[in-house]
Amino acid sequence: MTVVSLGRYLTLEEFCTCTQTYRNYADQIDPFPKNSEETLPALKVLCQHIIDPVIDEFGRDRFLLTFGFCSIDLKRWLAKKDPLTGKKHGIATPSLDQHMAHEVNRNGQYYCDRLGASCDFRILDLPSDELVGWIVAQGLPFDSLYFYGRNRPIHISYGPQQKRAIWAFTETGVPTKRNLDEILI
Repeated sequence: MTVVSLGRYLTLEEFCTCTQTYRNYADQIDPFPKNSEETLPALKVLCQHIIDPVIDEFGRDRFLLTFGFCSIDLKRWLAKKDPLTGKKHGIATPSLDQHMAHEVNRNGQYYCDRLGASCDFRILDLPSDELVGWIVAQGLPFDSLYFYGRNRPIHISYGPQQKRAIWAFTETGVPTKRNLDEILI
């Protein structure tokens, strides 16, 4: 396979194979985009405008990508239950979270009509609220940012809407729109 760079630091392979579910079932999951002519440019601008500046600031060795692109196969596996635990392998909300970028379903419709692309990551040895504060202070042009807690990865998307919406989640998983000062408490 040819190495496809998405930005200065990440490759398409890294972006598509970083999840625990993929690593556990790699022989059964095709992790790559089917609609690459539209999805690849979306992933590249996400890296250019969000990921590359973050890595420039905090270093490649501290950057930990936990969820990048969600292929159709990965989406199916995330919805399946682990036979040992009975819990789903993961959570994907293709119509909202932009992890599927510009992929289309069998009816030719985008999984997420908001378009763009997203990923989840953290910076090792940096609380996520401080990372969010840095992203906002730098004026990075994100669409949505999900804050799950100080010691958890953040979710961030880059898309045409450029809403700069910040969401925090209650302990029961309910999203609530927040201002930056509500996260930096």
